[in-house]
Amino acid sequence: MNNIQIAIDGPAGAGKSTIAKKIAESLDITYIDTGAMYRALTYKAIMNNISMYNHEEIIQLAANTDININKGELYVDAKYVKDEIRSQGVNDHVSYIAQIPGVRKILVKLQKKIALGNSVVMDGRDIGTFVLPDADIKIFLTASIEERAYRRYSELLKQGENIDLKDIEKSIVERDRIDTEREYAPLVKAEDAIIIDTTGLNIDEVVERIINLIMKKIKKDSNTLLNN
Repeated sequence: MNNIQIAIDGPAGAGKSTIAKKIAESLDITYIDTGAMYRALTYKAIMNNISMYNHEEIIQLAANTDININKGELYVDAKYVKDEIRSQGVNDHVSYIAQIPGVRKILVKLQKKIALGNSVVMDGRDIGTFVLPDADIKIFLTASIEERAYRRYSELLKQGENIDLKDIEKSIVERDRIDTEREYAPLVKAEDAIIIDTTGLNIDEVVERIINLIMKKIKKDSNTLLNN
């Protein structure tokens, strides 16, 4: 596997993180969860009582935060974070922080640095269009709002949160609006991305479909090299 880059984009709850991580494990390549980076920064802002609307302070926080990925796991200021960045409180605020251009510039620079010279699968909102515009494979995952909301609802229930499914739906609709309408690097399907609707599909079915696409791409590229 010679420096293949796989970009997976899509809205909240489409299954990007779980699917991208499984693909990385299957192909033994680096997994980069860009959404977790924005979540980690959001969590840190909440913990430090920083207003989501104080852009200058949020940008300063991003500049002074050490975000590191080791074997697909995220560390913030040397602390391993997982469930705490998946809370509903973080869900409700992450899109506000992610739309700040100064924050995105800092984190995108880090994402590009991690991907440089490595085989990676990276998921987020602007990977195929902005972070890795030359990615070998671009996937745009989507699903119905109802299914995306139910997935997030089930995830939060397992974490012991007391939440309402309708509130989750409203939150996802709002996140979609913010992500698609932001001026800087909005959520949009890359022209050369392949759309996969995950509604009604299980994780393994989606992973298998994407890996098949990757294998076809590798085979096609290999044949092209042999014929030249």
